[in-house]
Amino acid sequence: MNRVPDLRGDHLRLRELHADDHEAFARILTHRVFTRYLGIDRMDARQAHDTFAQSLAQPHTHPRRKYTLAVCALDDDSLVGTMGLLMEDYGSNAMLTSLVLLPGSPVQGHGHEAGRLLMAYAFGQLGLHRIWAGHRSDHSRMPQVMHAAGLRPEATLRQLFRTSGCWHDVTTYAAVAPEWKTQASANELAIFDGAARCEEGSLEEGRVERGLDEEGRTEAGRVEEMRVTASTPVPDQSVSTPPVSVG
Repeated sequence: MNRVPDLRGDHLRLRELHADDHEAFARILTHRVFTRYLGIDRMDARQAHDTFAQSLAQPHTHPRRKYTLAVCALDDDSLVGTMGLLMEDYGSNAMLTSLVLLPGSPVQGHGHEAGRLLMAYAFGQLGLHRIWAGHRSDHSRMPQVMHAAGLRPEATLRQLFRTSGCWHDVTTYAAVAPEWKTQASANELAIFDGAARCEEGSLEEGRVERGLDEEGRTEAGRVEEMRVTASTPVPDQSVSTPPVSVG
């Protein structure tokens, strides 16, 4: 499996999705407000279920091209947001995608940290050279988040995607590994170099190493179960989903 280790920051951590994240994950994709600035329209329950099944299976794909991770508080394993990375098919590039933080969560206001943790891992362990991101040009809070993540503005892509019957412009940003590394924190450099901070003595880590979940079933079995109960998969949304945040 191509699993990402838990990535811990000062206010939040990123981890792989678990099967019991389904309800919170679906809540994001089916909510009118939470999907407002994403590059996809609000989903119905079945579409959200299918998307979750696809996301849960990502660590079992070879080569892995998509990384959809759960955002959690440092001391709570509950999913309170998502953060994603989409590997591009040319060069050594990737796009940050789908940063969403649920309102009222203890990590709200720290969305840039989720981006920085994933960038540190991608630049270091995945060997990427360039990472870009974007947001709807009318999302006034996002420039500050992009700058805090170490991304610099590049361009405006006119009418890049259409949701709720309207076309939207997207403002893009990017960072390249050598420049980004110079302003990384000590913890981010540790992740970059492969020494990601994980919870010491984590029972979950031990279960992942053995390929077991809390009910003793194989991880692959849980993924297959999600696939079986899913209807025909919805079209892959990641490619056309500008990475924007509602948090």
